[in-house]
Amino acid sequence: MSDSILQNLFWVLVCYPLIGAVGWTIGGIYYRYFYRGRNRKFHPIIAAEQPMVSIMIPAHNEEVMIEETIEYLMNELNYENYEVLVCDDGSYDMTSEILASLAFRYSNLRVLHVEKNKGKAHAFNIGISFCKGEFVLSNDADTVPEPDALIKYMNYFMDTAYQNCAAVTANMDVQNRSLLLEKSQTVEFSSIVGIIKRSQLGLLGSMYAYSGANTMYRKAAVYDAGLFRQDRATEDISIAWDHQLNGWQALFDPDIMFYMNVPSTLEMLYKQRKRWAKGGIEVYFTNFFKVFKHPLKHISQVVMMIDQTGSILWSFLYCFGLFYMLFRFFWLILSQQTEALLHYVDMIFVFYSFMAIVGSWQLFAALVMDNHAKKLKYLFFAPVYMLWYWQVNTLTIITTFIPALKAVMGLQGEGTWVSPTRTKMKD
Repeated sequence: MSDSILQNLFWVLVCYPLIGAVGWTIGGIYYRYFYRGRNRKFHPIIAAEQPMVSIMIPAHNEEVMIEETIEYLMNELNYENYEVLVCDDGSYDMTSEILASLAFRYSNLRVLHVEKNKGKAHAFNIGISFCKGEFVLSNDADTVPEPDALIKYMNYFMDTAYQNCAAVTANMDVQNRSLLLEKSQTVEFSSIVGIIKRSQLGLLGSMYAYSGANTMYRKAAVYDAGLFRQDRATEDISIAWDHQLNGWQALFDPDIMFYMNVPSTLEMLYKQRKRWAKGGIEVYFTNFFKVFKHPLKHISQVVMMIDQTGSILWSFLYCFGLFYMLFRFFWLILSQQTEALLHYVDMIFVFYSFMAIVGSWQLFAALVMDNHAKKLKYLFFAPVYMLWYWQVNTLTIITTFIPALKAVMGLQGEGTWVSPTRTKMKD
């Protein structure tokens, strides 16, 4: 009986990543060649016809990056009718002084100062009330969009076919690529983020999450969602679900690029992924009964819920299997069962080899599709990515499961934020 259960668990561990890799690959191919909801040709917009855009930067202790980011936004964008609004959320470093100096130089830069740090969503909710534009670009302090990004975003919002569009999110690229861990994340954002967004839109017409670092929102849609949820770890995932469950359309365009800093140490990476995992699980619990109460109405969300259920269960199974594997490995050594030990080592090798093949397949397919295969050279760093991603992803889901459940039940208050260690952009 126990052997049968273990065998079934083993096949779940094997089959879930395989099904995911096949599904995402097919979805990515479908999006590239058959999906019609994407704007495939961007048109220039003369200055007199450009809608007002507010670029919102919620910031907390961003003295390293904020000046460089604002200088870029002020001087490099191919757009005329915009402002930059920085919501300084309780910074106690030199951020305020830097912003004061920049505001003196640029007439379209405005700065709001919030005395008490209450988190990114709180800063955004305050700032959006002061935005002059009907379209608001969420832009992190370490992020810069490509020069034509605003033109491309507004090609959607000015098109009558997208009048029900709440937000358009862009394709992320890594700008700090000096270290091995940074290079490996270049692979990740193409394979895990890029191909999944393509698949979800292509096959489901829906999206699991916006990118909090660079997404253009219709201000009316943000208000319709009741603003950003301040009691959630990831405001971008939460509002994406709030929008779509309220009937709004959400879009992703891989041809709109933005560039941001990624964690450069394992500690920074773990903290980031822990927040992402907690936010994802919070969204899962928040919307589970709402979705399955009317499954036909929310069929796209049902599919995403099923996939997320599989991801959570796989993480717990993988953790259990890892402990069992180590226990059995050392037991066979101590009991001197040499033949059984060799067979067991072979099984472990086959399992991880299979996982590596499946992962490499998905990574290769994603890198070919993304940005006209320009990132294919980073496939070399795929083994490093797969090594840390499985472990970190599993650990963060397990460690944040209970805290996320408590947050949804209202047992945790509103959070604050601590900006990660920044790395200046390279020329």
